[in-house]
Amino acid sequence: MDHAELSTEQVLKRDIPWETYMTTKLITGTCLQLLRRYDNRAESYRAQLLDDDGPAYVRVFVSILRDIFKEETVEYVLALIDEMLAANPKRARLFHDKSLAGEDTYEPFLRLLWKGNWFIQEKSCKILALIVSARPKPQDGVVANGEASNSKRKLTTIDDVLKGLVEWLCAQLKKPSQPTRGIPTAINCLATLLKEPVVRSSFAQADGVKLLVPLISPASTQQSIQLLYETCLCVWLLSYYEPAIEYLATSRTVPRLIEVVKSSTKEKVVRVVVLTLRNLLSKGTFGAQMVDLGLPQIVQNLKAQAWSDEDLLDALNQLEEGLKDNLKKLSSFDKYKQEVLLGHLDWSPMHKDPAFWRENITNFEENDFQILRVLITILDTSSDPRSLAVACFDLSQFIQHHPAGRVIVTDLKAKERVMKLMNHENAEVTKNALLCIQRLFLGAKYASFLQA
Repeated sequence: MDHAELSTEQVLKRDIPWETYMTTKLITGTCLQLLRRYDNRAESYRAQLLDDDGPAYVRVFVSILRDIFKEETVEYVLALIDEMLAANPKRARLFHDKSLAGEDTYEPFLRLLWKGNWFIQEKSCKILALIVSARPKPQDGVVANGEASNSKRKLTTIDDVLKGLVEWLCAQLKKPSQPTRGIPTAINCLATLLKEPVVRSSFAQADGVKLLVPLISPASTQQSIQLLYETCLCVWLLSYYEPAIEYLATSRTVPRLIEVVKSSTKEKVVRVVVLTLRNLLSKGTFGAQMVDLGLPQIVQNLKAQAWSDEDLLDALNQLEEGLKDNLKKLSSFDKYKQEVLLGHLDWSPMHKDPAFWRENITNFEENDFQILRVLITILDTSSDPRSLAVACFDLSQFIQHHPAGRVIVTDLKAKERVMKLMNHENAEVTKNALLCIQRLFLGAKYASFLQA
């Protein structure tokens, strides 16, 4: 059977020859007694055994994984631990019991991440993530296993574990060991582990952030929605870590998050994306990017929907306020100038903002109408329909708002270029070229002015 399709239930139906292992001294007599008491028992009976003597069972499981390499047995013990933690995740604390301080509880799982088949890798990853997350923090006055300094032999430290886990998770995101389960398993574990500042740091250093970006895209099936949610959860956790933010700024993270929030109806996905955008809003050029991508309007649309989550509603309000502040700063001639000089025009908010044109119209006279000349050059040289449409629209706005707009635009020989675009194959271009020509010949009362 394909190991990817093995289930915990199937594995636990096996009969493991514990007595043989004792005869060959691979397990002790005490081990055998504990296993006989625990193996093949009802869930409620096992729960009682774990309540009474949990650390002893953990010691048995870890020692088997350390000393026995037979695949069926390794799978079986991992399935036992997985079942025990699935029934009550708080049992992960048993691995940190002070009676186990001398045991290297992490090492077998860390080794199996790289050595085993997919069932073994997946279970080891899941179990390790739970054990690490359950470790007592220093303020609890307890030392977690892997942090003791007076041990006789070198134990696997927490740092070793986290580094090893991040390395394995990044490897799965790059080239999954299992085609359908590798990436979802890695993302699921990362969503737990990135709560740890040290994991954020090693994940960013391992260049892991860029591996998340392709996974941020609208989802429709239940499975893909869960993967999208957990990926966005990872990005949200990384949005609290400065070096990761630098990477998010230079990738297509924000456009992708906005695409997701625009099309998603799943409240938990919308919430985590909105919280992420709110975190990023005040950092670097994210605010400008969000405004350019039309987020203010999207937030308006989201606010009009009936969400039940208070956190989401608060975050939408905060995002809206933050975007308004950015909009005020952005509607400046410098920003406009930068866009025109780059030659890639888009429908950023200022193009259609009458206040922008009223307040900045005289700035167009700078350097002998330099910006106007560049706009007209774009009409000649650009092959991008969006840039052509926006350039025509901007010329029409200049004509409307500048007292001598028509004369200046005519003197700069723009009319012929715009008229050519009235036959353009793109409807957006023809519509705005027509608007510009109408402004140039607007109404009989301007006839004498045009002839002058």
